[in-house]
Amino acid sequence: MAKIVLIGANHAGTAAANTILDNYPGNQLVIFDGNSNISYLGCGTALWVGRQIDGSDGLFYSSRDILASKKATVHMETLVEKIDFGAKKIVAKDKTGKEIAESYDKLILATGSLPIIPKIKGLDLPQVASAKLFQDGQKINSLLDQGDIKNVAVVGAGYIGVELAEAVRRRGKNVLLFEAANTSLSTYYDDWFTQDMDKILKDNNIALHFGELVQEIKGESKVQGITTNKGEYPVDMVIMAIGFRPNTALAAGELETFANGAYKVNLRQETSKPGVYAIGDCATVYSNAIENTAYIALATNAVRSGVVAGHNAGGTPLESIGVQGSNGICIYGYKMVSTGLNLKAAEKAGYTPIYTQFEDTQKPAFIKEDNHRVKIRIVYDKKTRRVLGAQMASYQDISMGIHLFSLAIEEKVTIDKLKLLDIFFLPHFNQPYNYITMAALTAQ
Repeated sequence: MAKIVLIGANHAGTAAANTILDNYPGNQLVIFDGNSNISYLGCGTALWVGRQIDGSDGLFYSSRDILASKKATVHMETLVEKIDFGAKKIVAKDKTGKEIAESYDKLILATGSLPIIPKIKGLDLPQVASAKLFQDGQKINSLLDQGDIKNVAVVGAGYIGVELAEAVRRRGKNVLLFEAANTSLSTYYDDWFTQDMDKILKDNNIALHFGELVQEIKGESKVQGITTNKGEYPVDMVIMAIGFRPNTALAAGELETFANGAYKVNLRQETSKPGVYAIGDCATVYSNAIENTAYIALATNAVRSGVVAGHNAGGTPLESIGVQGSNGICIYGYKMVSTGLNLKAAEKAGYTPIYTQFEDTQKPAFIKEDNHRVKIRIVYDKKTRRVLGAQMASYQDISMGIHLFSLAIEEKVTIDKLKLLDIFFLPHFNQPYNYITMAALTAQ
């Protein structure tokens, strides 16, 4: 019987724990987590804050009690302070200050990520919030209940920033959205798509401040304004949503790391030290799009990495098949999904990317109800013609379509393979010459 110590119990950690507990009951699992809750779906914060769901209860899918009922030893609100990799021992301290020492045969690091916070004045003011933990959501929700909070600055127009901008606007507040890039969602989408999202945000009275760098949050006892490289704006509250960085300080200097500090792992999620695994936002992934190691912090990637590490730590060799970074967003009913690389990312990765695109209604024109326009762009390599990425957008729910392209990237499918792909037709669902077929057929 092996003793497995798991540090961190959110998405990746929960997946690893369940994999071990459900499949390898002969092992002993000891879990440490610094938080008071487990498995919070942070992607639901904006839905809860924006009053689009009834509350936050449904945003948890596991708990200390659930894991303990499966015979895990669970230490919550307990911070691991030291790992002695030579002696295979960790030292932790709980909220009362009590020290806990634990030996291990195998170790899984699921320490997640931390919000990127710039070094600017005013971050300690009580009306400044981050957007990561359940407690952050509680703070944002509570501040928005206050009548004197009228103007809210959201810093960062990535997925979380855009979602929270919508949520805060739904609460009746004035929203100023700040972003260093010249458009929203630029990490995942090309301008052909982001210009649509920018228009939707603007049409819903969200003030867009793109190409602006926040330099200071003004105020003494409370937030009074925000200063950028282009001006000063009166606001009563600030939400920082710039992004995340891997939380890897615990094993600094002990394990091999990626350029951004994430633990480098192989396809078994094993680090540079045998028997030590890293999963979720603190670890790298293998990107099938660039055919190399990458850092893609998504909950879905975290869960898959937890499953892989759980089986390997439990005793069954298993390798990851890599990821494409598939993702999506829905703002005021407009849905955007992507997988793999957009043009900018493909160029950065060293490819010579070209694209084909098409726009049409989901169904034939004679279908009048629930028939919206759909945009699709497929990015592929000029030399090999291998599909590198795809982006789709519509008020229609076209989310499942992106999975086809995720598999295409994984299997190194060329754009030409898609031209005569067997896609069925029925007016209730799609067009005889649908947008996927037409985009492929019109490729260079």
